[in-house]
Amino acid sequence: MKKTSEPRHLERIERLRHLLQCLPLHVPKEAYPSTTQLVGRVADVYAAASEGALRRAVQRDLDALVQQQRIAVVNPGGKPLRYRRLPSDAEDEDPAIEEWTLKAIQMLAAEALPHRRLDRLWRTLLTNTQAPRLDESRLRVVSDTLRLQPADLYQGVLSAVIQALIQRCALRVGYVKTSGERSDPVLHPQALVQRGPIAYLLALKHDEDPPAHVYALHRMVVAEVLTETPARQVEGFDLDGAIAEGRIDFGQGALIDLELRVRGYLADLLRTCPMEPNQRLDDEPEGSDFDLRLWARVPSTGQLLRWLLGAGDNLEVVGPPDLRRIVAAQARKAAALYGGR
Repeated sequence: MKKTSEPRHLERIERLRHLLQCLPLHVPKEAYPSTTQLVGRVADVYAAASEGALRRAVQRDLDALVQQQRIAVVNPGGKPLRYRRLPSDAEDEDPAIEEWTLKAIQMLAAEALPHRRLDRLWRTLLTNTQAPRLDESRLRVVSDTLRLQPADLYQGVLSAVIQALIQRCALRVGYVKTSGERSDPVLHPQALVQRGPIAYLLALKHDEDPPAHVYALHRMVVAEVLTETPARQVEGFDLDGAIAEGRIDFGQGALIDLELRVRGYLADLLRTCPMEPNQRLDDEPEGSDFDLRLWARVPSTGQLLRWLLGAGDNLEVVGPPDLRRIVAAQARKAAALYGGR
């Protein structure tokens, strides 16, 4: 019996929580919602067979919340009755509510951990409209790199891009390249990505075939949503796949077999946070200048190159040979800037 009744019990707790969130604390009397208004707001969380059954279920839950002194009728004897939430900590102290929250947290964590997708877990906890939720006073995601100020965008561009994505419409933009050359392409948006301080739109241009190309929003001087023109969609488009391939980092991101020697803080970091799921580590021989040798199959992107250069002398690129030559050349150029000073 416990296995069948427990979910129903938790469903009821969720319904009560949802009702509470629909009730304001302090507004003018006529602005407090009635039963009819609440029915429209909470219908999606009630498994009712008919509109009449839904209304009766909502009324029962409202009566229960009044009995528990969590809500109150603001116009006793009036028609229709209106309800307000009472300022109380009773909800937080309810063991059943705590049990529901704990189960939800366990489910979220169990989903995130196998794939190391903690970023999604943090976003869920920060943006949930229902429990479990943590606000920014108790949870913050801090970048581990220098944070530049976001690029300025022209008036109306951001809202137009978002509207086109939501409505799956084409978008005509005025686009200025780094050379100063301007074009006015019709774009077919696929996805929007914020990489560091710059936002990019992945889109098809005119009648071009896939793959989608990358367009920086700060280079759009004007944007117009073409509401009568449906955006062409790339069949099987996968945003995570596009990011993994390095599409957002100006290149196809061909996979390479990376071999590194690392030491110091980087050795500890890469033991804890692998570069990819199948990363392999071996201890360096005794007497080596480095602590570990690492093998990983990763996309060759500008992001990878910047990360390798940022590690300084805590890292040596062993292979592939082309990447080793690029890193060595960049290191020599940087050293030359400081030579003799």
